[in-house]
Amino acid sequence: MSDETIRLVTVGRILRRRWRLLAVLAAVGALVGYGTSLLFPPRYTTSASVLLPGVWQDRELLTQAQIATSSVVVDRAAATLGWTGVTGTELQDRVSATAADGNIIRISGTAETPERAQQLSDQVAHQFVAFASHVAGDSTEPEAAQPEALRQLVLQAGRSISDLATAAGPGQTVESVQTRTELAKLRTALQDAIKKLDQVDPAANKANMVVMGSAPRPSGEAPPTRIELIAAGALLFFLVAVVGHLAAGRTSRRLRTEPEIAAALGSASLGTVDVPGDRTVHRSGGRGPRAWVRRLLGTDVRWDLPVPRVSGDEAGRQLRYRRVCARLRDQLPSPGRLLVVVPEGDEAARRAAGQLVAEAGDAPLLRAVDVPVSRPLVPDHDDESGAVVVLSAGNWTAGELAGIAGACADAGHEVVGVVVAETVLARPARSADRRPAGAVPVPAVGDDARRGPE
Repeated sequence: MSDETIRLVTVGRILRRRWRLLAVLAAVGALVGYGTSLLFPPRYTTSASVLLPGVWQDRELLTQAQIATSSVVVDRAAATLGWTGVTGTELQDRVSATAADGNIIRISGTAETPERAQQLSDQVAHQFVAFASHVAGDSTEPEAAQPEALRQLVLQAGRSISDLATAAGPGQTVESVQTRTELAKLRTALQDAIKKLDQVDPAANKANMVVMGSAPRPSGEAPPTRIELIAAGALLFFLVAVVGHLAAGRTSRRLRTEPEIAAALGSASLGTVDVPGDRTVHRSGGRGPRAWVRRLLGTDVRWDLPVPRVSGDEAGRQLRYRRVCARLRDQLPSPGRLLVVVPEGDEAARRAAGQLVAEAGDAPLLRAVDVPVSRPLVPDHDDESGAVVVLSAGNWTAGELAGIAGACADAGHEVVGVVVAETVLARPARSADRRPAGAVPVPAVGDDARRGPE
């Protein structure tokens, strides 16, 4: 199985066994998102478009966009709006400009209300157009800046030259010939000036920017809205909870295999026995408010253990216990008593120890005791020949098991073996009266069957 499949199975196990905790954390995240939305008032954004006639390069459009959000333009807009307590510096953070296709500068304004957002965008657009026209010289020399007026002046000068050439007459003197030659050169220069003026005309219209109508009044809040903050908070807390579970499972030091458990206790493994249970058998016990809260949130159920597998019949389970008892008899030099040590709180191990004591009988004679894991204390050596540790996998760390082994050695007991209790799902019992479909009843063999018909 690949790592991705294992991760997906693990995430699915987290969702199934910790869905109550995840739901509570998602609700807490939603409340945090709602509180965050109260700290930040709603904002509304709208845009006004300014058309730039003529031919513009990309760099020029970017320059005009920067001019539209410059302090000069925004300060003029703030002075015109006259909002109380709002300066140009504050408005500069609420205004942005971008160069769109078609030589259009889109100016966006953000404010607390839709009306103010519309007013801010419109005013910045108008102040930008006025400032650009002032820089181009439209306000200082309006007549000289008009291409059509310049063209008319050039045409009038050309007609005056023609009149002067006619007035000079067709004389053949040196002075008249020179005068007509100079006038012809001057007429040619004026015609060239008209051609150049026609070529420069489109670029000269660059300063004639046009505001393409008023900015539309926004109908909804600008992101992030309150709903988005609530959803983001719930999703963030949910993901953090799932990632936290995965990280805790990755860094868990609980031993899960028989060799690791046996090595931590310094003994050999005697085998694995099955303990019938249900899917919630890995539920921690305890009483009091904390235990009630754990049961309410579902944290009393171990999520990092796989779903118990389906066990065989009762005969197969008893066979495992008999084999463990046989290995114990082989290891003991003479019949005697053994102490069965069970970690406190390990319900599966406690049930397995009880079954093991009942199955062993008098050979060997077993006595089960519960040992606290936090401060392990084992009864002193009496007439026992050693100790057998019964526990379930995936619940204890190497340090905790080393503490139990040390407590056994301190009490004079040698750990002769380790038995791992595995929780399984008992196969549902099938009624003796039910027969598989299509089965043919077999006649009973007895005295009546041998007797035959009378």
